[in-house]
Amino acid sequence: MPSARELLGGMTDDDIARGAPGASAPVQVSVSVSDEERLAQLGYTQVLARRMSAFSNYAVSFTIISVLSGCMTLYLFGMNTGGPVFGMNTGGPAVITWGWVGVGLMTLFVGLAMAEICSAYPTSAGLYFWAHRLAPERSAAAWAWFTGWFNVLGQVAVTAGIDFGAASFLAAYLNLEFGFEVTPGRTILLFAAILLLHGLLNTFGVRIVGLLNSISVWWHVLGLVVIVGALAIVPDSHQSASFVFTEFVNNTGWGSGLYVVLLGLLMARYTFTGCDAFAHMTEETHDASTAGPKGIVRSIWTSWVAGFVLLLGFTFAIQSYDGALGSKTGVPPAQILLDALGATGGKLLLLVIIGAQLFCGMASVTANSRMIYAFPRDGALPFSHLWHTVSPRTRTPVAAVWLAARWSWACRT
Repeated sequence: MPSARELLGGMTDDDIARGAPGASAPVQVSVSVSDEERLAQLGYTQVLARRMSAFSNYAVSFTIISVLSGCMTLYLFGMNTGGPVFGMNTGGPAVITWGWVGVGLMTLFVGLAMAEICSAYPTSAGLYFWAHRLAPERSAAAWAWFTGWFNVLGQVAVTAGIDFGAASFLAAYLNLEFGFEVTPGRTILLFAAILLLHGLLNTFGVRIVGLLNSISVWWHVLGLVVIVGALAIVPDSHQSASFVFTEFVNNTGWGSGLYVVLLGLLMARYTFTGCDAFAHMTEETHDASTAGPKGIVRSIWTSWVAGFVLLLGFTFAIQSYDGALGSKTGVPPAQILLDALGATGGKLLLLVIIGAQLFCGMASVTANSRMIYAFPRDGALPFSHLWHTVSPRTRTPVAAVWLAARWSWACRT
């Protein structure tokens, strides 16, 4: 059977000595220890700058969940899997509405469990470190390696999805406002520009990123209130409650309603992805053992409530279901705004959604880079010595930031 060192990518004796997942169990925690002392007990030296408050770090998780990004990007999927090209309706309004409620509740249960573990192990390593400490000793390294790789790949895919969604919505806005012809190539170029922006911000504007994450919370809250308020007040007509809560559509060609529901749930599940982001930022947060768990739970339940209100607002305001699906913009939420509020109002509120998506992508690159920084620290990525380096000026993992951005680009090209 391979050794723990082999399973974690060939750790050196120095790696193990400083507390990589193959090291011995941590000493018991005293309630009076500092964040740095607790991190040392877990086997790591404080390297990243611990400059974030509890609210700043909550803002990262809330921004990554971002109901204005996730719900809007995959609203098409809830209405019609794969888009009009495939013509496969998966659940429709009923699954959009009740799927959000069910997935949000289950995510909250998972979040409560993660919060409990995070309070004991507040490290940027997050899930793979927890897996190692909770697994049976002889298989702990394997579980850590397995969990870590899935987490890294998932984070990269999420960053790609968020910024590609932002590029798609930005292309739709440019089309509406300036007649910009939307082509796959142009959307990819916008995607690359957004990733470049987020990489630069996370490299040179560390303090600006913290400020923008805090602003993002209020952008999401106020933006949601304005959008839902406008959709509730301005349109002359709305869909009925029976349409929103009970209309179920199955044009997939499959007879199984369960299959259709499971496909429709992907919109909600995608949106809640990233709720563990706070764990990856704990080495930069004051009072991490307390702030981390609270941030995880708060980001989930506040997003759960906000997303439910947002989805109700959009679904009630649909003027033409088929018209939204077949929108020339390629994004049904944009068409719903245009149909319900007119061209001027629709485009203005579309900008609010695009702003939220840009905030979300920026925060995703931040959390993604911290995971990429932590995993090589334990020798589990190729060229690990490069990816866990930290800038002496900003005390941030610059190499990990650009690996996250480049890897996300590769996901869509």
